Amino acid sequence: MAREQFGICAEPNLHSYYLMFNVLDNKNKFIRKALAALPELFDDYADQFSESNLNAVIAIGASYWDEYYPHAKPRGLKPFAHMQVEDRFAPATNYDLFIEIRSDRADVNHVVSTKVCDLLNDGVELVEQVKGFRYLDGRDLTGFVDGSENPKGMHKREVALVKEQDQSEFTKGSYLHIQRYRHNLNLWQTLEEKQQEDIIGRTKRDDIEYASADKPHSAHIKRTNLKDKNGNSLEIVRQSMPYGHMKIQGLFFVAYCNTPDNFELQLKSMIEGDGHGNFDHLLKYTQAETGAAFFAPSLDLIANVAKEE
Repeated sequence: MAREQFGICAEPNLHSYYLMFNVLDNKNKFIRKALAALPELFDDYADQFSESNLNAVIAIGASYWDEYYPHAKPRGLKPFAHMQVEDRFAPATNYDLFIEIRSDRADVNHVVSTKVCDLLNDGVELVEQVKGFRYLDGRDLTGFVDGSENPKGMHKREVALVKEQDQSEFTKGSYLHIQRYRHNLNLWQTLEEKQQEDIIGRTKRDDIEYASADKPHSAHIKRTNLKDKNGNSLEIVRQSMPYGHMKIQGLFFVAYCNTPDNFELQLKSMIEGDGHGNFDHLLKYTQAETGAAFFAPSLDLIANVAKEE
């Protein structure tokens, strides 16, 4: 039975380190073997620093997948599609590899990230690195709790992981989308608290969702809490964290799902709206600066790919 990467569904941590790489020419065989060595490295440091609750995820970019594993491809894997309506847009960024490292110690993340870069160094270019952190009681820097609607318990695995009957070779893998949002907090903070709550669709202090009748059609929750034709919620598992310093602040958005459709429909609902002019008004105060699509394979697939000649 395939084994999923533990970090996909792990509980939130206090710190994160996101590493995005592009693979150098003629380094595919090296990369396959290097990636297969990472799970043991993660396990070793998780044992060494057991109190840190270290976990990690290895993901392969949509545009690089055919070079990584040309024999088969996850059915729904495709490059992130640039989307724009008026001044609202979601840019597409090309990354071949994404390594997500999370723990409750920033120093442990630094050590593990250094080892990852050392291991991959001969085959990649490090394109971007972002350090995330838990803010207060799991809030975004806007002051609102982030991920209130996240699936809980075993249901999280049902939402995030590909099921065997869907595509057996990719069982226990997950479709992953990332976006680095940059907030305009100076503008956001000019709003009264009730104005902010109307934009989100929840109360700020107590994190209570508005009643359906009180929720503006432009509220963030209204635009992202979608249902299919049978009335089932289109869920994703978020592992997002705030990032930044005194000049630049935002949210590094990370979403896992057993299908790419749920994320794509949510993003479309935010940017394009409902066809009646109701788009996500949170986008007036934050802007995605990157966007990329990946697949996080099972640990078994990562090991097996390394054996390919």
